[in-house]
Amino acid sequence: MPPDPTAALPPSSLFANFRAGVAATTRSVLFYVLFGSYLGIGALAHDLGFSLGWALVSTVLVWAAPAQVILMSALGSGATLFTAAIAVTLSAVRLLPMVVALLPLIRGPQVRTWQLVLPAHFTAISVWIEALRLLPDMPRPGRIGFCNGLGVGFMGSAVTATLVGFHLAGSLPPALAAALLFLTPISFLLSISRSSTRLSDRLALALGLAIAPALAVAQVEFDLLWTGIAGGTLAYAAHRLREALR
Repeated sequence: MPPDPTAALPPSSLFANFRAGVAATTRSVLFYVLFGSYLGIGALAHDLGFSLGWALVSTVLVWAAPAQVILMSALGSGATLFTAAIAVTLSAVRLLPMVVALLPLIRGPQVRTWQLVLPAHFTAISVWIEALRLLPDMPRPGRIGFCNGLGVGFMGSAVTATLVGFHLAGSLPPALAAALLFLTPISFLLSISRSSTRLSDRLALALGLAIAPALAVAQVEFDLLWTGIAGGTLAYAAHRLREALR
């Protein structure tokens, strides 16, 4: 590909794109859902005896509420650091396809590999959903700054909520803390269902909703992993069969 003459943006444009990304998070319902969810994370960290600094650093570095719950629960129950790390890693595998899908949207001819490290770290479900929705309408040179703005905006909401939830832990009922954590998967489910326009996407979502409870009731290990593999494979097979019959 020939070099993109607009790839090298002046600092003012880079900052403008970053600021636009931060502003976009405040217009997303996920910004407020994350705040509610991480109130529960902060309260959980307090109840399990972790320090405020540890809770804030884990929010920044782990950047996934389910993985943080696994990490805190494992360490709080006396599990070894190695065991907790393995559990968190298995939980984080689900984010790898999101990174693979998102990075080609922001990579340009003059983008260096090190510039993709921060967007890759920021790629959680919230950033992924909003980036896939907003980035295609943006000029490619401004996408990295915008994506980093999304990440900083969403993470800022989560860090603030962790701080507030930690201090509210004494007055936050356990049932409310659990309900706040439940906001995240529900909001992601609604967002994904709204953005699923292809029949294969809708079928994969429906199969996942049908398979997951059955595996959970049967107490199958790695039930979410098997749900994704089975639902995605069946939906893909149905899509290929439909295309072949056309």
